[in-house]
Amino acid sequence: MNRDQLQKFVQYLITVHHTEVLPTAQKLADEILSQNSEINQVHGAPDPTAGASVDDENCWHLDEEQVQEQVKLFLSQGGYHGSGKQLNLLFSKVREMLKMRDSNGARMLTLITEQFMADPRLALWRQQGTTMTDKYRQLWDELGALWMCIVLNPHCKAEQKAAWLRQLKKWNGVDVCPWEDGNHGNELPNLTNALPQGAHGNQDSGTRPHRTVFTRAIEACDLHWQDSHLQHIISDDLYTNYCYHDNTENSLFDSRGWPLWHEHVPTACARVDALRSHGYPREALRLAIAIVNTLRRQQQKQLELFRNHKKDLLHKGMTSITNLEGWVGHPLDPIGTLFSTLMETGRSDEESSQGGFLDFSGTMSSSKHADLHLFSSARRFLEEGESYLALAVETALMGLGQQRIMPDGLYAQEKVCRNEEHLIAKLQEVELDDSLVKIFRKQAVFLLEGGPYSGLGEIIYRESVPMHTFAKYLFTSLLPHDAELAYKIALRAMRHCGPWFPSPPRNLSWLPVLESTAPSGDMSRPHHIVSVVPNRYPRWFTLSHIESQQCELASTMLTAAKGDARKLETVLESIQKNIHSSSHIFKLAQDAFKIATLMDSLPDITLLKVSLELGLQVMRMTLSTLNWRRREMVRWLVTCATEVGVYALDSIMQSWFTLFTPTEATSIVATTVMSNSTIVRLHLDCHQQENLANSARTLALQCAMKDPQNCALSALTLCEKDHIAFETAYQIVLDAATTGMSYTQLFTIARYMEHRGYPMRAYKLATLAMAHLNLSYNQDTHPAINDVLWACALSHSLGKNELAAIIPLVVKSVKCATVLSDILRRCTLTTPGMVALHSRRNSGKLMSLDKAPLRQLLDATIGAYINTTHSRLTHISPRHYSEFIEFLSKARETFLMAHDGHIQFTQFIDNLKQIYKGKKKLMMLVRERFG
Repeated sequence: MNRDQLQKFVQYLITVHHTEVLPTAQKLADEILSQNSEINQVHGAPDPTAGASVDDENCWHLDEEQVQEQVKLFLSQGGYHGSGKQLNLLFSKVREMLKMRDSNGARMLTLITEQFMADPRLALWRQQGTTMTDKYRQLWDELGALWMCIVLNPHCKAEQKAAWLRQLKKWNGVDVCPWEDGNHGNELPNLTNALPQGAHGNQDSGTRPHRTVFTRAIEACDLHWQDSHLQHIISDDLYTNYCYHDNTENSLFDSRGWPLWHEHVPTACARVDALRSHGYPREALRLAIAIVNTLRRQQQKQLELFRNHKKDLLHKGMTSITNLEGWVGHPLDPIGTLFSTLMETGRSDEESSQGGFLDFSGTMSSSKHADLHLFSSARRFLEEGESYLALAVETALMGLGQQRIMPDGLYAQEKVCRNEEHLIAKLQEVELDDSLVKIFRKQAVFLLEGGPYSGLGEIIYRESVPMHTFAKYLFTSLLPHDAELAYKIALRAMRHCGPWFPSPPRNLSWLPVLESTAPSGDMSRPHHIVSVVPNRYPRWFTLSHIESQQCELASTMLTAAKGDARKLETVLESIQKNIHSSSHIFKLAQDAFKIATLMDSLPDITLLKVSLELGLQVMRMTLSTLNWRRREMVRWLVTCATEVGVYALDSIMQSWFTLFTPTEATSIVATTVMSNSTIVRLHLDCHQQENLANSARTLALQCAMKDPQNCALSALTLCEKDHIAFETAYQIVLDAATTGMSYTQLFTIARYMEHRGYPMRAYKLATLAMAHLNLSYNQDTHPAINDVLWACALSHSLGKNELAAIIPLVVKSVKCATVLSDILRRCTLTTPGMVALHSRRNSGKLMSLDKAPLRQLLDATIGAYINTTHSRLTHISPRHYSEFIEFLSKARETFLMAHDGHIQFTQFIDNLKQIYKGKKKLMMLVRERFG
């Protein structure tokens, strides 16, 4: 540039980026204008745009010490202060360097790995047997994946690869090197080999060495790019063979002459990732298309194979294992790699078609024709009218629908869930058009008819990954376009919810729906569940998540089926057959109820009935088991039945014994049904009210008979308005009083009787309660004391005969002197019967303490004081002396109520002084007070 151009260039640069560069520009200007500045001592100026020649290898300066210190610092922060994010940025930097073909990328990753391997937490976790955190675990995964990319560099030199292999083997041999699937050994085969067919290929995991995060990269060192067919695929857009006969399993071309690439799918996709990572996007796209076309051809052949042998396979209920390892959740993320490769190309394709341009080479091109050439040429291997976006979507659907075995270990299982959800989230960003709906239909048909190759096929292994999350996505996507197909998919997915025993018995044959003991060849069942991996019972760490996803799928169907009685019935049957957790069924019942009673519309009676039916199932399931939500569930069921109508309430009361405990039936169900709010809510006429009340009373009496201790009072309350029912309930109480009821229950019912205006019945129950009571001498704060005082007051109010009858019971049951003296004092204050009901009158004379029944009570009280005194003196300590003297003072008051009480008390004190003369200080206090 000439001087004017340079000036303009600098001015524009400062204007555009003034906030970032203005301070620097000012500083540089000052230095340039200063004669003695350092900048003026140097001839020329740095030129950041001057790089190596095109053929030179990029190798920028790498500050190794800074990289090591940064990684060490981030690791020491244990995932806090955004350290995980910083480490991910370092990994991104490595990928960026690889893409620029900067040879420092591998060196930087080596430095990072060394710091990871030196992390002191690794030894600590191994020692303690604890697992590393999920975020940290994911960083190790990325580390392993990056090494995979590095060793798969298509242009790396043999000596370089050998050096990496030595380094990887060294790390791999360290005792604390993390395992690929967390804390569990991996049963998967070497990735460069074909998968074994049949159960014989499954070796005992105990004999396999543990696979570490570096194992796949070590194995990938054996891979090469020299295969001529592979070379043609990745380098030639015109590579076809239209004369080729597609008649073998591993054909190089399909029937259209398009190239295929048969390799262990995760390995083939690792090649795609390596090509993308090393800056070869065209080659990555070509290989990705060949792989996807191979998968599509394979899927079609699997479908044909199963259709031809369907009867035979279903009859045997047995097939070979098709996928020991799934593609979704796989450490190499093959489906994610294909999907992102195709999606990125698809987006770029759209931008290009709208006048933008795509730069594949890493250098800015003035012509967009070269960029567009990739799309137009690679398109020859797409279906007519098919886009890269459509191919990406179909690839994702194939991967998600693959039937695959649930891996061992918590981390590996959580990774399956996480990757599935991540892929579905990406799919949800895609807006479905007619062409995509067509793909959805095609894949849905394969899912239903693909047999053992499909996660929703008719034959399914009990250890295979459930399809609920994927089916929910398919259901919501297909519903507006093909409702029947959507429901078929969702209903098929509902059956599968994984095994639930950590180590089930050897002879146990169970379905993933957790209920069947049918043999695999039982043709009475429409869909067989097959297990072909002998003695392999993985622990399903994610079962609660899987069950909640199954519940979500069912809830989605219920919502969609609102207003369609036939579909609601089908969904209900599926829920009842396949969901085995009471809490999930209860959630579905609540969901159905909410959907059925939305404020902006009239209640959907069919959906309400579904809600009630599910609620009834929950009641039956939890009736004999402990469930902390049981009370909430019972209350909710009554609310639901109320919404359904009076006949539903009547029905649950008539069949209460199959749904509720007697206590629940009386205290919650019948009580709520009989409440005013329910009557008002249902707009019941007198006849309906009476019918409902009769059902409630019948229930109450049945419950009282079955569990009188807990239901008698509720039964009496519910039967108040019907004389015969009330009498029956009272008789049930009397019959149970002598055997099955405690004094607390009887006193409670007796007080209720008095409150309702039945004093004689209350008295009768009080006497029965007294027979069960036993108060010892030191129980002067017992909660039953109030009941005893109340019973005596009731008897006193009824008259002399009633008092005379209860006092012997009191004397027999109560040995506590202070309680007896309190009763005695109260009985001498007023005349018996003066406050009696039924207008009974008496002479008004106070009862004599010299005659029965008070004489008996007085003697018992004096006797209790004497016994209590001796009991106290056995273990008395000096700090209780003053309290004891006060106790004797109360005893004297009682003694003096007898006509010879003064003499009795004097003799009593003399006896004490003689017997306990060793307690000199105490006896001195006794003499001071009592002589």
